[in-house]
This record gives sequence, structure tokens and C-alpha cells, in this order.
Amino acid sequence: MISRDVCARVLAKAVSTGADYAEIFAEYSVNHAINMISDKVDSIRDSVIAGAGIRVFKGLRSVSASTVDTTEAGLLRCAEKAADALGQGSAQIAIDIRERIPGDIHPVKTVPSSVPNSEKVKILKDGYFAAKEHSDCIKQVSGTLLDVDHNILIASTDGIYAQDRQIRTRISISAVAEKNGETQTGFFGPGRRMGMEMFEHEVDPKEVGRIAAEQAVVMAGAGYCPAGVMPVAIGNGFGGVIFHEACGHSLEASSVAYGLSQFAGKLGQQIANPKVTAIDDGTIPHAWGSINIDDEGTPARRNVLIENGVLKTYMVDKFNGRRMGAEPTGSARRQSYAYTTTSRMTNTFIAEGPDSNDDIISSMEYGLFAKAMGGGSVNPATGEFNFAVAEGYMVRNGKICEPVRGASLVGKGSEVIMKIDMVGKKLDLGTGMCGASSGSIPTTVGEPLIRVSSITVGGR
Repeated sequence: MISRDVCARVLAKAVSTGADYAEIFAEYSVNHAINMISDKVDSIRDSVIAGAGIRVFKGLRSVSASTVDTTEAGLLRCAEKAADALGQGSAQIAIDIRERIPGDIHPVKTVPSSVPNSEKVKILKDGYFAAKEHSDCIKQVSGTLLDVDHNILIASTDGIYAQDRQIRTRISISAVAEKNGETQTGFFGPGRRMGMEMFEHEVDPKEVGRIAAEQAVVMAGAGYCPAGVMPVAIGNGFGGVIFHEACGHSLEASSVAYGLSQFAGKLGQQIANPKVTAIDDGTIPHAWGSINIDDEGTPARRNVLIENGVLKTYMVDKFNGRRMGAEPTGSARRQSYAYTTTSRMTNTFIAEGPDSNDDIISSMEYGLFAKAMGGGSVNPATGEFNFAVAEGYMVRNGKICEPVRGASLVGKGSEVIMKIDMVGKKLDLGTGMCGASSGSIPTTVGEPLIRVSSITVGGR
């Protein structure tokens, strides 16, 4: 996108007032989305994001600037503004950047932009009508087929000049069911770091629609969940969002570096039940949140955050790593060039454990099985969270019984992670988008079936 020689001259301008680090992040991304509602294609949208962000450090000071003008003159103006904002001084470092070619563990067979809209619409219709025709109770369905072609270039005074092309594809179906005047919504939205070949052997659109519709129908006929403190089994796959939100954000350097984390200063300490091993791994082939390099040019890697309950590492970006005295971990991410990079998750999950799913359920005399989780909120400083249960069932005498709706899980991350006393064997991953200070980015969450020995369940 921008030649190495131009990047070198722009970086030289960026450090001209005494910065000890400078970085260029350039982007050209094309997003394509097809939406269906009321049995027809409602919209086909294309959007292009193109520009560059320039960032400079001096000690623990950081200045960021961005521009849509990626000509050399435009980049030099942007670099000059960042340098002037940092302060007055003279250049202290020489610029020597050399091209690196990161390996690609996510080969794409069929680039989505090469596929006609008619083929994409057929795939979306398969999912849409599978949901619509699942039951007479289904009253409304909406669906989206999204593909993203995200091209980035990073050049920095660390000597980096590297590019990456990130192609992702996702289908999502939402269904509304009505029973006895009550309506409930079901949703399923799997995605991969793949092209259209995702639909050949990874994701069946009809199954996506069926899962969304089934969830809506089951919940529309459910009574309300009783409230109280009880054991809860949380389903695999997207159930891992509870770790992502309640604990994962507290392990990011953006919180830890400022002491605004429930886990700050606890490296080497037992912070979870010994059955819990938690990992953030940006190197999983074709996973939705995977990367080859992060948005600072650091290669992706597998970071074991918690091993057998012991805190092993944090997720660290370059700037916050300075404050912590820690090396970057391939965790720097941003939504686009217009955001400032910070530490974020990629594919974060609780690893498989020693327990069988049957034993986890049969161990519960009375409790809740949260088969599917919904959205929620968390305070990373305290770890206090509140999550909705999208699909839940009461458990009695070791058996899964009637469905219940309106359930929520309320607690504190540092306490709940100690109460995960059973961890199953079948890991699954779920697709999501995570919002934080550096914008909304694709992330994967996951876990096998787990049991929390006791947690507050909100209900009626």
C-alpha cells in the first residue's frame, strides 16, 4: 500500500522532535454485507475504509494522529502533527526498516469479492428459510451474510515493515417466535477467517437457521427462571463469553498497566480453580479472531494466561508493556486506522478438563443449565458482571428438565473463576465482536461444558 522508502521518510518526520518510537498503521478494507428480512433481500452494502494512523512514543507519553490522505505529502503532514504534539526536541534514532513476510496459516480458497451476489444470496436464503420454516411459531426472521477483506501495513522504528491480508466470512440468523402472546428471539452467527469455502465444509447455512429458530421456539414456550444462588452448568462454545468478559478484559495490559484490574500484581498466584487453564491463541487456523501479525507488527502467538489455576501472563501491547516492563504478546489490536491500538483478545478460551459432560450434569441436584449465553456487561477493575442467559434449563436430580427464560448470571470474575470446579472435555468456539477503547474487533470465545459450584442467578 505504501512503499518502504516512503514509510522510512514518514517515520523520520514522526521522530523529528525527539520521539523514541514511531509507527505507521495503514489500512485498506472492503466490507460487503447482504441483509434479508420479510422474505426478501433488504439491502446489499459495500463500504471501504482506507487511511493511516501514525503514533509516536516518548517514554510513557503517546500521541496518535490519523489521515485519509495516504500520499507521501499527506502522511508527512500527519507525522508532523504527531511530532509537534509530542513536544520540541531533535531526532534521537535512525530509521532502518526491513520487510518481513509473516507466514499465513489461514489460506483462502475462494475470495468472497470474486463470488457473484446471486451465489451469496442463495446461501443466505438457505439459512433464512430454514429458520422461517422450522415452526409455525416463527413470526419473523432476519439474516446477514458478511465478508470482510481487511488489508493492513505496519512500519515502525523497531525495524518492522510488514503486511497482512485478513479475509473473514460470517452468516448470522435471528428468529422471533411467538407462543401464547409471548415472543422470544433466537440467534446464531458462526464466522471464520476463511473465504466462501467456509460453506463447503465448515458451516451449513440451513443448520444455522435451524439453531436460531429452535432457540426462539424453546424460549417462547418457557416459564421464568427462579432467582437464587445455585450451581450453574454453562454450555460450550459461546458460553466462553463469561470468561472473556468477566476475566479476559482484566488480563489485558490496558487495565493491568494502570492497576485497574482485579488481577493486577498477581502473576504466579493461584487465581482460579486448579482445573482451569485459560488461553488466548491468535494462531488457530481459520478461527474468527486469528491473526498472522497484530496491529503493531508483532507475530501472533499462543498465550497461556492461566495454567492449572495459576496466573502466568497478561496480554500486552507495546505502549502498556513499557509501563509494565513486559514484552508484547501479539495482542495489539484496533478496529481501524482511526483508533489507537491497545491490548485486546484474539481467540480466548478455557481449555478442556478432566470431567465428562454427563458427570457435570448428574452432579447437580438442583441448578441451572445455561446452554447458550447472551450479552452482558463487566467492570474490568472490579470484575463485577451481569450476563443474560439466551437459552436455559432447570436441572433437578441430575437431569436437564424444563426450559426457563429471563435468567441472568451475576457475580465477580475473580470469585466465579475460583468456583469453576468441573471442566468438561469437548471444547467448542463461538464467534463474536468485542468492543473496547480501540473499537470493535472480531474475537472468538470458547470453552467445554463447565460447572460453577455456586453463582447468583437472577430471575423471578
